[in-house]
Amino acid sequence: QFVASRGYVVIEPEFRGSTGYGSKLYRAGWRQWGQAMQDDLADALAWAVQKGQVDPKRVCIAGASYGGYATLMGLIRHPDLYRCGVAWVAVTDPRLMFEWRYGTDQSDDIREYDYPTLIGDPVKDAAMLEAVSPLAQAARLKAPLMLAIGGSDRRVLPVHGKRLRDALQDLGRPPTWVEYPEEGHGWTKLENKLDFARRLEAFLAEHLH
Repeated sequence: QFVASRGYVVIEPEFRGSTGYGSKLYRAGWRQWGQAMQDDLADALAWAVQKGQVDPKRVCIAGASYGGYATLMGLIRHPDLYRCGVAWVAVTDPRLMFEWRYGTDQSDDIREYDYPTLIGDPVKDAAMLEAVSPLAQAARLKAPLMLAIGGSDRRVLPVHGKRLRDALQDLGRPPTWVEYPEEGHGWTKLENKLDFARRLEAFLAEHLH
């Protein structure tokens, strides 16, 4: 709503893997992180362009959590579609969701049974998970990026954002970095919500106008 209030067209597609639209759509997203799930976003953009609602040369991709992951993979998989990206509390390496246990609120059952079905088996699908890891593919991330984390996030641990930030710095393409040390998986304090909104507005204005 905030971005729309600034005059931007906002597209929020229900890509495969979304719940609430039947088991067929939900199951179609299994093991498709960074692949067919990503293509659904590109297809939604193509639809909006075809309808004349969007200028294809002035598109930014943005999201939080999985949406942050999709932002990063969008810039990697479809670099010609997006001028910039904004990702907050984002998964930057799906492999970390299996490996990193300390401090997370995700149970062992989720890591050992749910994630292998939904995302991929960390052993059997190791090559696939590397191919759809924004961190592993950081060299392909070339568009301007705003990357934000909650320093107390227990759902997507801060190590996700910090490792990608460091990788991009090493590549000479540091992201616009935002960190709220006391926040978790999203912003709860009004001052942080306002601060992030101002930063988001400025970033979009810089790269889309």
